[in-house]
Amino acid sequence: MRSNPQPGTGVSARNIRPLRFALVFACCFLLGFGLLLTPPVQTVDRGFSRVLVTLAHGVVVACGGHAVQQAAILRAPGGFAVEMRDGCNAVNVTILLWSAVLAFPAPWKLKLWGLLAGSAIIQVVNIFRFITLFYLGQYSMTWFDFAHAYLWESLIVLDTMVVFWYWVTRALRAGAAAHAQS
Repeated sequence: MRSNPQPGTGVSARNIRPLRFALVFACCFLLGFGLLLTPPVQTVDRGFSRVLVTLAHGVVVACGGHAVQQAAILRAPGGFAVEMRDGCNAVNVTILLWSAVLAFPAPWKLKLWGLLAGSAIIQVVNIFRFITLFYLGQYSMTWFDFAHAYLWESLIVLDTMVVFWYWVTRALRAGAAAHAQS
């Protein structure tokens, strides 16, 4: 079925869905970052970072490593320490994922599944990222700086995109968003 543009608008039904996705995505994204900058959410964000460092510390110790946790700081016996600050806790890419999932035309049950499972996957990858940076910093600050600023930044965004892609393929396979394919 072909849809013709409405007279004088140049807008067809075929390009309304991508435009709707882009607008909803942009609104969710801006709202998410706007909320992230508020003092109450910043307090929760700092607490979340401490929880992630506690989990990372637990993994390091469970695997036979040595570290001391001080709030959102993981310190090696040799003195090197890495702090999980705002932006290091993957909340920014979680907002990216949530914006994309919420904008995609799928039932709320599937969206909830995507938000929860996707957030968990991103945080597992982020804890792994934090631990690798903890060990890299003890070995070489040059490698730490490169991995922190470039390698892991790119990989965490790529991870978020892959999680969204996987969720979309599952949603489409479930027939939940069949109308999005037209």
